[in-house]
Amino acid sequence: MGVFDKDITFQSNIPVPLDITVAVVYSVFGICSLFGNSSLLYVSYKKKEVLKPAEYFIINLAVSDLGLTLSLYPLAISSSFYHRWLYGRTVCSVYAFCGMLFGICSLTTLTLLSVVCFVKVCYPHYGNRFNRIHGCLLIAFAWFFALLFACCPLVHWGEYGPEPYGTACCIDWRRSNQLPTARSYTVVLFFFCYILPFCVILASYTGILATVHASHKTMNQHASRRKHMSSIQVIIIKLSIAVCIGFFIAWSPYALMSMWAAFGNIDNIPPLAFAMPAMFAKSSTIYNPIVYLTLRPNFRKIICKDLGTLKNRLCTWNKGTCCCCWVKIRVRLRLAPEQTDRLFSPDCSTQPPVVVCRGHKDAFDCSTLCPQVHGATKPVADGQSLKERDILKKDKEKLQRRSLLCQMCAKTTVDSLHIDLQMVPGKQKVAWP
Repeated sequence: MGVFDKDITFQSNIPVPLDITVAVVYSVFGICSLFGNSSLLYVSYKKKEVLKPAEYFIINLAVSDLGLTLSLYPLAISSSFYHRWLYGRTVCSVYAFCGMLFGICSLTTLTLLSVVCFVKVCYPHYGNRFNRIHGCLLIAFAWFFALLFACCPLVHWGEYGPEPYGTACCIDWRRSNQLPTARSYTVVLFFFCYILPFCVILASYTGILATVHASHKTMNQHASRRKHMSSIQVIIIKLSIAVCIGFFIAWSPYALMSMWAAFGNIDNIPPLAFAMPAMFAKSSTIYNPIVYLTLRPNFRKIICKDLGTLKNRLCTWNKGTCCCCWVKIRVRLRLAPEQTDRLFSPDCSTQPPVVVCRGHKDAFDCSTLCPQVHGATKPVADGQSLKERDILKKDKEKLQRRSLLCQMCAKTTVDSLHIDLQMVPGKQKVAWP
């Protein structure tokens, strides 16, 4: 870990409370993104044999969002807590490279998904020919396109550097404002990675909505199978639009800020104006899993099914544990009074505590379990009898308290399993220990 104390660009330029707030928000985003995208990949794995080619784009979105989460959030969170960038210039460039690679890949994937939806809905004759090979080729193109733009600053067309607020890295906006080559890279990036995808997605979904609206009037004349297919297409359209809207809400502030930094007076831009768009941009990792896991019926069914299975297993384990504890307590409670009543009889001061042991073959076993003067006729002293009585009374009260606690956790279990004392194997009268 390299720290440059003399380099002011690696110092945070926003107040400490705001840095702490940014770190907390990033932590929440990171946990939600990690859980959501992992769940999305898990569901895709569970239904891998019935995946449609268009759903490959959803998997690729989850992969790119997870890459963004794992490569950016830990470094940004720790640096925000320490109020400075902690990892030096080399890691700063790697951080910025990963942000560009995964971010552009997500945007390109959404653009290709909108085009595929447009072809399948508006031109079903060609859309039905779309297969897995086509999907894999388009996904490979998305990664190549993102890699191309992410590598440009590494060959000095544009530069990577610290953000103006000091605790993260991206394109060096100050050089973009000062150097023509760096500014040209920012302009090309803005056009091909924001304006062009926005226009393609807008045109695709406009055509889809127009087609759906035109076919809505003749829907009743179609066969039931055609109606079913139309409903599926409508669901895909709604989900894709929701994902795209969320993504553009996240990245639009950052894209506009990049143009302001390239052509405006960067010294007049407050550092917080860069920090807030960056926070919105990182929130893009949680939109995709939220939309698909909450609105996609088949995805939601798989998650609910697996969660129900896990819940049943946990309940079965808890029921078995509590049931064994409760049956053991009930056995002891039902057998104990028969023995303790003899100890607490009125003439216990003059008679020895005779304890009956049954179920034992010899005197050794009985004397081991019943240490109370087995078969003795010699009376016990008054002081000793009172002491034993107090001990047994305390043990009984303690056992009753335990039974009440165990009854609270096992009441429903005993009722559901219909466990009765008569069904307990090996039931026999034993001495009170």
